[in-house]
Amino acid sequence: MASKLTSVVIGAKAKHTATVVFLHGLGDSGHGWSFLGDELSSLLPHVKWVMPNAPTVPITINGGYRMPAWFDIIGSDKSNTKQQDQKGMMASVSSVNQLIRQEVDGGIPSDRIIVGGFSQGGVMSLLTGLTADYKLAGIIGCSCWLTMADQIKSIASESNKKTPFLMCHGDQDTMVQLGLGEESADKLKVLGYDVTFKKYLGLAHSASPAEIQDIATFIKDRLP
Repeated sequence: MASKLTSVVIGAKAKHTATVVFLHGLGDSGHGWSFLGDELSSLLPHVKWVMPNAPTVPITINGGYRMPAWFDIIGSDKSNTKQQDQKGMMASVSSVNQLIRQEVDGGIPSDRIIVGGFSQGGVMSLLTGLTADYKLAGIIGCSCWLTMADQIKSIASESNKKTPFLMCHGDQDTMVQLGLGEESADKLKVLGYDVTFKKYLGLAHSASPAEIQDIATFIKDRLP
């Protein structure tokens, strides 16, 4: 059973007609990405921002140290199926789907909801979008990769086959290599998904003003 997540919520400044759910990275919290809603709320006053907090779990690669995470990191090879915590990933997908369902139950159509995330959170946003029963407005993945790539074709739903994806990555990222991000975007394109991939020169495993601007433009286009 999916656990209920706590979230940092930034309410819409005007009439609430759309929602962005944005997932943080390993060891972070919803507060770590609350700046996104703070910065963009004047541009997107109709949007409510939901930044959920990941559960605290033991991380194998860190000697079992417990920290906020959407799934366990078993090894350094992110493309190795045996090093992927698929059970943890799917449990987190279920928890994110609960958040989407709460918004839909509150009167926001699913196609007025965007799911995004950074690093581990980006992995989860891609996986949620690909497998969700809900038709979303858009999916954003920053500094992340496509997990369970060999299984996506069999586990993906039809709901977001036409939904635009925005993937962003710094070319100086040593935590999640640019090549892995590019390869992930290419795999999704081969599967027929509408993916825009943005590369940022000099950017490490973090966000930049140019990236935030591209995210803002994507959200504004998808949630007018």
